[in-house]
Amino acid sequence: MSEKQVHSFEAETKEILNLMVHSIYTHKEIFLRELISNASDALDKARFESITKSDKYKNINDLKITISTNEETRVITISDNGIGMTKDEVISNIGSIARSGTKLFLDKLKDKNESKDSGIDLIGQFGVGFYSAFMISDDIILETRSVDSDKGVRWQSTGDGTYTIEEIERDIDKRGTDIILKLKDFDADDRDSNYADRYNIKRLIQKYSDYVNYPIMMDMPKLKEKPEDKEEFESQIMNSMVSIWQKNKNDITRVEYDDFYKAHFHDYQDPFEVIHTKVEGTIEYTALLFLPKKSQFNFLAPDNERGLDLYCRNVFIMSKCKELLPEYLRFVKGLVDSPDFSLNISREVLQHTGQLKKIASNIEKKVLELLEKKLKNERESYEQFWSEFGESLKVGIYSDFNKKDTLSKLLLFKSSEHKDDHTSLTEYVSRMKEGQEFIYYAAGSDSASIEKLPHLENLRTKGYEVLYFMDRVDEFMVQTMREFDGKTLRSVSQGSFENSDSKEEKIIDAKTNDILNAIKEVLGETKVVEVTESERLTESAVCLVSREGSMTFNMAKVLAESGQDMFGMGAERILEINIKHPIFEKIKNEFDSNKSSDLFKEYSELLYDEACILEGIKLDDPMLFAKRMNSLLMK
Repeated sequence: MSEKQVHSFEAETKEILNLMVHSIYTHKEIFLRELISNASDALDKARFESITKSDKYKNINDLKITISTNEETRVITISDNGIGMTKDEVISNIGSIARSGTKLFLDKLKDKNESKDSGIDLIGQFGVGFYSAFMISDDIILETRSVDSDKGVRWQSTGDGTYTIEEIERDIDKRGTDIILKLKDFDADDRDSNYADRYNIKRLIQKYSDYVNYPIMMDMPKLKEKPEDKEEFESQIMNSMVSIWQKNKNDITRVEYDDFYKAHFHDYQDPFEVIHTKVEGTIEYTALLFLPKKSQFNFLAPDNERGLDLYCRNVFIMSKCKELLPEYLRFVKGLVDSPDFSLNISREVLQHTGQLKKIASNIEKKVLELLEKKLKNERESYEQFWSEFGESLKVGIYSDFNKKDTLSKLLLFKSSEHKDDHTSLTEYVSRMKEGQEFIYYAAGSDSASIEKLPHLENLRTKGYEVLYFMDRVDEFMVQTMREFDGKTLRSVSQGSFENSDSKEEKIIDAKTNDILNAIKEVLGETKVVEVTESERLTESAVCLVSREGSMTFNMAKVLAESGQDMFGMGAERILEINIKHPIFEKIKNEFDSNKSSDLFKEYSELLYDEACILEGIKLDDPMLFAKRMNSLLMK
């Protein structure tokens, strides 16, 4: 053995080590991910060298990672039989943050133009993973031997800014590296922080490193035949080693996809559809995406995080990477694995790079193409999907204006012609009557309430189809969409009703005009901004509409229910009266008799209250309404 030497970490290493211990990683448990990744990297190097240097490395086989733990002494050891390190390599790679052995190895391969064809996957390209072990350790010992060295090396540090290093005797059969962690005390109230517990270690392996290409071995208790039997242990493989997304998709059955989805995304049902795509070139990644069959409860809630799981060469990096999915595709589940992600020093926060945006754009395009294909070729299946997630796609129209045209073609609605199924906007336009200028829609809580609206009467007479807007987001969506295929979308309860049979302006006779003005005067500007003759109504006596450009009554209700009163800005009310209705004849007679009579005022107020009730608007004074009704009944 050589004399033990004491070295100081380089200045930048001291700084990063201090950050590592105190603040850099939010979840300390990822230390195991980092050390396993480094071990996997060492095995990759050994495997590569065994191919290119058969004379020295011919006995390299049975490559694996072994983890042992002792709960009594609170020591865990992560071992690999990979390439190992010489003394100079330990000083260079462990003593300096700026020089990563992995990165140097990659540069070496690139110099020889071997990296593309070597078949080697290198994980630990970030240079700081080893230091994460200081978050959970008071003392770290590293023992290693390289095939190129006659001696082993021991490195040790308590994270105080210095480390010791010495040569040791280590048999050639002990090629590779052992990392021995003397653990800090753990929080007794948090079992997951006990990293000496073998079941906790197993959980972390399966969470972060399940798809590492080499077996991760650990001794686990054997099943006892009798409770009183002595506990015995056997070496078991803790990881699956096979990532389904890296397989050729032609070799994967739908059952395998379904089983993977249910196991990893905790759904009891098979997915609605699967997208498995691999992209190579300037951007390299594999994406495995699933569209669920059923929406989870309140999946549109702001606190329900969206995102895809993120892997780097089969190593789990983070969950719910929201940058990879637009808001309106929040129902998509899945993962993206890429060797080229730019990660920050913690490996937990993805940098907002142009590369990432390109991947996200490609994923979005893939999902939309799938939905378009489903709508065209598997209508019944698409309608089932739409019933679960259609509202989310509607959100996309006003949250992402650039996708408006694409998403509008995917929309489905129930309508006056399709009460039991759905119609698309394209199909609606194809059925429009000759001379019909607008795509008409009516908003309400359900189809039954919409069908009772008096606003539909004239449209129904003309045979015009009306779309039913029954989702809370519909009228917000239409504010952005406004038109489809050159046809303006128009609410049946907003603005004037244009009689498309005639372009001539309607001329109201003077007496009718006087009556309408008198009714407006009775009601006052706080209730209505206008009283007009209705062209919407053929059977009902009265209805309320909102002024063109103001919000509709339904939108005002939705905002009020969500706690937004818009500073008192509701829909501007217009009272429309069917002057051909017998009730108007009664009003006209009373006006002719005495336009200032109390009865005329009661008629006016009752017409307004009736319109409010039909619109579902709460009356200002229900008791006064009842009093007026009783008064008229007694006449």
